[in-house]
Amino acid sequence: MLVRESENPKAVIVLIHGAFEHSGRYEWLVNQLNHNGYHVVYGDLPGQGTNKGKKGFIKSFDDYIVTAEKWINHALTYELPVFMLGHSMGGLTTIRALQEKQYPIKGVILSSPALGIHNVPEKPLYLISKMLNYILPTILFKTNIHSEMATRNDAFYARDLSDPLYLRKVSVRWYHEFENAINEAFDKINDYPEVPTLILQAGEDLLVPVENVESWYEKLSIQDKEIKIWENLYHEVFNEPERDEVLSQALHFLNTHLVEEKQEG
Repeated sequence: MLVRESENPKAVIVLIHGAFEHSGRYEWLVNQLNHNGYHVVYGDLPGQGTNKGKKGFIKSFDDYIVTAEKWINHALTYELPVFMLGHSMGGLTTIRALQEKQYPIKGVILSSPALGIHNVPEKPLYLISKMLNYILPTILFKTNIHSEMATRNDAFYARDLSDPLYLRKVSVRWYHEFENAINEAFDKINDYPEVPTLILQAGEDLLVPVENVESWYEKLSIQDKEIKIWENLYHEVFNEPERDEVLSQALHFLNTHLVEEKQEG
């Protein structure tokens, strides 16, 4: 777990990264949040980044949920308002964590949440993978995910190619746990708490079907919810050339709900 503190904090943000990547790819976002008065609690999820253990492998998606819980609990020790910001699989982790347990958080931002998968394996290959999940769950396969599929920002391509922490293979178990978590996010949608939620969704998402995110949003029965589809932006909206605009909307959401809390208090 990492903690980056702001000099003049007004709240704490629990930041959860996506699949295949690691916390180091969020340096710009963390700096911006710090500059705007937010402590940031984050880190590398199990099987990713600098964590020990087999890369690309988890026993269960609960491994991510337990990690998120640790970060949330640490954020709460500051006795400041706590928000969550999850990108892609980090967004899915955020959703599943909140469906399983109630936390006193003030708001959630979901950045292109992984509520579906483009390029699902062909049925024969999928059936083989299901069998391997029970026989050889640690066996790895290539993700075939590249930076140019996630962002239009050229600066990230060379960096990710040379990044030893960027995963290029994941296990059969990981894939099926990921798939199960997506299904549970929909099946348990009524367990999602009454917490203000903003979805910042890439309009040209090559990794997550936009219609899946819109479907989940429409089924979400909470009072304070908002979705912004960023036309022409790729999956990693906080890495896109327009990221300053995306950040501006995220900060507006955070600051607005801090003001509302003060007025209620």
